[in-house]
Amino acid sequence: MLKFIEKLHLERYVSSKLILGLDLAISVGVSLFSMFLTGVLFASFTYDMPLLLYWVGGSCVSSAIFFLFLQTHKSIIRHSTLRELWKLGIATIGKGIAMVALIKVIMPDLLHNVYIWTALLFDVLCTVSALVAARVFMIIAYDVIRNRQKNHEKRKHVLVYGVGSKSVAQIKRLQNSERYNVVGFLNFGMKMRGHQLSDLPVYYFEGIDDIKYLANHKDIDAILFSTQQDAQVEQSRLIPYCTELGLKIYIVPVIDEVIDGKVMRAAVREIKIEDLLGREEIKISLKEIQENFNGKTILVTGAAGSIGSELCRQLATFGVKHLVMFDNAETPMHNIRLELEERFPELKFTPIIGDVRIQARLDYVFRAFRPQVVFHAAAYKHVPLMEENPCEAVLVNVCGSRNVTDMCLKYDVEKMVMISTDKAVNPTNIMGCTKRLAEIYVQSLGLALEQGEIKGKTRFVTTRFGNVLGSNGSVIPRFREQITKGGPVTVTHPDITRFFMTIPEACRLVMEAATMSTGNQIYVFDMGESVKIVTLAKRMIELAGLTLGKDIQIEYTGLRPGEKLYEEVLSNAENTDPTSHDRIRVAHVREYNHSEATDMVNKLEALSRAVEIETMVRLMKESVPEFISKNSQFEKLDKKVG
Repeated sequence: MLKFIEKLHLERYVSSKLILGLDLAISVGVSLFSMFLTGVLFASFTYDMPLLLYWVGGSCVSSAIFFLFLQTHKSIIRHSTLRELWKLGIATIGKGIAMVALIKVIMPDLLHNVYIWTALLFDVLCTVSALVAARVFMIIAYDVIRNRQKNHEKRKHVLVYGVGSKSVAQIKRLQNSERYNVVGFLNFGMKMRGHQLSDLPVYYFEGIDDIKYLANHKDIDAILFSTQQDAQVEQSRLIPYCTELGLKIYIVPVIDEVIDGKVMRAAVREIKIEDLLGREEIKISLKEIQENFNGKTILVTGAAGSIGSELCRQLATFGVKHLVMFDNAETPMHNIRLELEERFPELKFTPIIGDVRIQARLDYVFRAFRPQVVFHAAAYKHVPLMEENPCEAVLVNVCGSRNVTDMCLKYDVEKMVMISTDKAVNPTNIMGCTKRLAEIYVQSLGLALEQGEIKGKTRFVTTRFGNVLGSNGSVIPRFREQITKGGPVTVTHPDITRFFMTIPEACRLVMEAATMSTGNQIYVFDMGESVKIVTLAKRMIELAGLTLGKDIQIEYTGLRPGEKLYEEVLSNAENTDPTSHDRIRVAHVREYNHSEATDMVNKLEALSRAVEIETMVRLMKESVPEFISKNSQFEKLDKKVG
């Protein structure tokens, strides 16, 4: 019905000729009705066919003359005012006078008949009432239809995908929604054809024609997925159908999300590429993790970053005694502070602006708050930028990590968890090498503690994982911004691939690894299957409802400095050992002497502060022999080191 209403094009005005015809029909019909009404009310009044013909003909001619003269049909009915109503009254009175004149010419004797005057009076009164009523009805009908159209535009007609309990639960959840109107369920195959769930029909589909039929004949605007798993199942079937037909695709997040700094409390939202790249929900030892962190003071460095902020959100749910957040980024720290104040009003937390490069600032934080667990997420992470600024990469990623590690030992922290990266494995860039150097220092200190060379009780844990979906400055937000601007979408190479993991997924694995660790391990995460970046770009373009090559283009810009075509697979059985968690393994790495690692870091710090770039990078390559530069200005040093 609504599709038909839309085809009426209500923004257009109705033809004046149509209005004139309608007014004439009403006027003549009322004249005929007036004659019949008089005959019913007065039994002694009789009329014959000639009289009726003269009466109807006179009414038609008289009405046409005055309607045309007063231009009553030219007014826009939806914008009618009292002036238009007076015109109708004058035209009707004029019609009555003209009919009297016509009767006087044709049948003058009838003017002495009181019943004819009664019929004329009925005619005038009923005609003006009928014309006004018709216009009022048209205005009301127009408003009702417009409201229905606006309501239809405001409330999307949605089909919920699937027939499981989570799908059925959406009916109750959205029953009072001002944005979504669930009109049924959608299931693949004909198994549930003709069934109903919660008094709503179950529709089926087997191909794009079925979806097109539902869109056109059932007024469907969108498909709603209740789980990421459902969306992933349909990413190569139903989702392409919807994008091709222009249907919206919505999903219900599992937990509260933070989008653009705002907390989205599990609200229905449009599907994102992250939903399709994510994997089955990770099973973690929630009880053990909670017991491990409950009632403790926890420090998170880099707390305003993508990983650090998500760690803070998850730690806030574990009953920590005090959460200390450390970062040098003022505005992001302010944003995470406001969010935690809103979401966790009972949480005791302290945001601190500071830099891991400044030992005195770190010492103050450790001395003042005495953290029991430290998550070290502060780092410079952008590969091309660090390739151009290697000294700063060393000062933050290497020296900053050493400073945090030394403070943990000095203040008897129970456990320190360092966040590393897959780029530390066989590094081809400055950023990856600095993270490997940080790993070396942390692990060497842990080994020295185990062997009794240094006294202390801190256990050191390192976690490695790849790219996280939607992190600050990552490829997905970049593509999304380019698509919004109309393109082009820039990809460095047609064959480049990457492993991806969601931010919450990575943080859950970090906490799981921290809980299971006995100290001094480097944990690596199973990143799943690698994704071709150009395929990711094409999917994002499709989800935006655009056509590649027509609406938007993909451009290849060439590999950036230090960039690999393929990232290392972290969880190979040949270079790792299994753990109790099927997604976490322990890496085989070369062990370093702590005094040598300390001497190495001190030399690198001195060179970086003196900005002796080439000498510093040469030392990095000597310290990490597997560091072979790719597409970089430092490739020339590999030959010298070799």
